[in-house]
Amino acid sequence: MIDTMPTSSLRSDYPTIAGALDGLSRGTTTAEALLELCIARIATLNGTLNAVHHLDEAGMRQGGTPGPLGDIPWAIKDNFEVAGLPCIANSRLRAGRIAPRDAAIVTALRGTGAVLLGKLATWEYGTGTGAEHFDLPRQPARNPWDTGRFTGGSSTGPGVAVATGMALFAIGSDTTGSVRLPAAATGCCGVIMSPGVLPIDGALPNTYSMDRPGPIAWTAEDAAIILDAVSGSSLRQRAGAGVAGLRVGVLRDPGPGFPVPDAEMAAALEEGLGVLSRLGARVADVALPWPASTCLDAARLIGAAESASIHARDLREAPHLMGAALRDKLLAGMGVAAVDYLNAQRFRRAFTDALGALWAEHDVLLSFGALHQPPRLGVEPESTAYTSETMMTPASLAGLPALVQCTGFSRGGMPLHWHVMTRQGGEAAMFRLAMAYEAATPWRARRPA
Repeated sequence: MIDTMPTSSLRSDYPTIAGALDGLSRGTTTAEALLELCIARIATLNGTLNAVHHLDEAGMRQGGTPGPLGDIPWAIKDNFEVAGLPCIANSRLRAGRIAPRDAAIVTALRGTGAVLLGKLATWEYGTGTGAEHFDLPRQPARNPWDTGRFTGGSSTGPGVAVATGMALFAIGSDTTGSVRLPAAATGCCGVIMSPGVLPIDGALPNTYSMDRPGPIAWTAEDAAIILDAVSGSSLRQRAGAGVAGLRVGVLRDPGPGFPVPDAEMAAALEEGLGVLSRLGARVADVALPWPASTCLDAARLIGAAESASIHARDLREAPHLMGAALRDKLLAGMGVAAVDYLNAQRFRRAFTDALGALWAEHDVLLSFGALHQPPRLGVEPESTAYTSETMMTPASLAGLPALVQCTGFSRGGMPLHWHVMTRQGGEAAMFRLAMAYEAATPWRARRPA
């Protein structure tokens, strides 16, 4: 049973992007008020939650330029370059590094008028094994719903910052779930678009072939506003069509190789499907051409080998400066045989092609995201299970747009979620579902106490 929201947990003092833009246009709020609200939350909460690594003290005070996101405060994961700010990526290997330029996504967002607050927590270089060893320059970000719980990874700071109102939105990077997992763990909406829609240039690479940037926002509507501003799309407007007639394929069964989902996660999925059906969506069960666990096996081979190639010199010359999670992943990648890497890439192509039959019948595929609720921080194998036993990897492997959004709360007060993916270029259908569900449910009124 999904937890109903006690009145004490309802928070009205957290503006959404949609609400803030409306307030700015009406004159009921100001750019200064929005900025001071975020700064105050950072000052109050960051000492406990470890979400913010570097503040752009001078830059944020200059204010935004005119544009569709004018004066909206945001922040970015510390594996993206921001001119004049440290780009450490939580690694001793990069101690003292100052970025000489802005990453392409930073340039794009500056053009919308949004105000950059600073850099947010990440795993080392934005990658790892899923384990937290507490051996990096900065301590792990902590889940604001329960500070003894895991935040997901690797965009740990973005999820925490958005959930707590330290920033109205954040940008992370995603290879096999690193935007979507932290969004799920912190109750936010996390999105990846079709490859190439958002630029990855200027982000420290994790892999050559699967990295994508993506926003984390409190609502699906806010995520659509961000993406419309940056990419020139009309996702927010097109989502107004609702879900009547939308063909939703439901992946209830993770398939062989993975455990069954947590009971409360499964209950939330079923309740959410009831909402979609009442709104007029056409819901039908479906199965992937190969299990999600097989996709994970292929993605692990590809990701580990490509990461090892990127970091081979550091692994050879300075392994003592690396945290255990990065070092363990790279050592595994160095052992991947060329024939196995190529076979994994061949499987990737075959899997992507086989999905074509599903897109002929369905507009979106809806499933669990992670199969578990956020586990205890630093407790193995719970953290690695949370990041690996997911239904997110198929979208990564096939280069599909995808998002996660909150579907309620457990009896223990932790956010629950589901995962939506669609064909390349089909983002409008994905947002039709997410925004219709969001409007029909009460979950966005609750914030971590």
